[in-house]
Amino acid sequence: MTIKEALQEAGAKGYALGHFNVSDSTQLNAIAEVSRELSLPVLIGVSEGERKFLGMHAVAAIINALKKEGVSIFLNADHTHDVEGAKACIDAGFDSVMFDGSKLPIEENIQKTREVVAYAQQSGREVFVEGELGYIGSSSALLDEIPEGAGLQMTTPEEAARFVRETGVSMLAPSVGNIHGMLKNAPEPRLDIPRVGLVAEAAGVPLVLHGGSGTADDDFVAAIKQGVRIVHINTEIRVAYRKGIQAALTENPDEVAPYKYLGRGADELKSVVRARMSLFAGK
Repeated sequence: MTIKEALQEAGAKGYALGHFNVSDSTQLNAIAEVSRELSLPVLIGVSEGERKFLGMHAVAAIINALKKEGVSIFLNADHTHDVEGAKACIDAGFDSVMFDGSKLPIEENIQKTREVVAYAQQSGREVFVEGELGYIGSSSALLDEIPEGAGLQMTTPEEAARFVRETGVSMLAPSVGNIHGMLKNAPEPRLDIPRVGLVAEAAGVPLVLHGGSGTADDDFVAAIKQGVRIVHINTEIRVAYRKGIQAALTENPDEVAPYKYLGRGADELKSVVRARMSLFAGK
């Protein structure tokens, strides 16, 4: 199954694919295990910081190995802020690239995203390019308050239609009430579900919901019905992974074998991934 086929199937059946960011192979293999278990395709995201830590070519090699084992798994270059970085990920064999020009004026965002799309089309492979419209913050962390400027200017249907038409992107990440990260002491903002539907109709391409961590289950279900086809989860699995590792080291503070305490973290992470993938698929 290609990423195009996976998205077409999700659209036809009205569900969404889970997208989970990783920064080590333990997390990646745990997510792949859940994908096998549920027989659902999954996307692995690595942002610029995660790529630097894990290694761009190393993660691509792991993904290719998992594909050969029959796992429907795809690699996304998440939140890439410069054109040359996006091109490097395409050259490295990524299945999709997200060019994040959300902080740029829309004309510059369109111009740079279009350049990435053109490069992907010349690659000789099927590479999806995702663009972003509207600022939703930039940190997958536990937050004291909503990031400054996040959600103040949500994506309009008119902007979405223009952006897709002038860039040729395969997917669009809009601002519809979502934020990156999770609030420590407050519920997450609710999604603007009617806006999701209007933007999806105007864009005519699959929508990608970023900042999914902490979002209410019923908002996920409603947004998927309106055209969201990929949901990003990062902070939730980071918290679960750390929680498991902390528990393992608290129980056995003298443990020095990484696979033992990292394995506990992986178990906690898998629990979150399993629940999210099942929800997104309507299972």
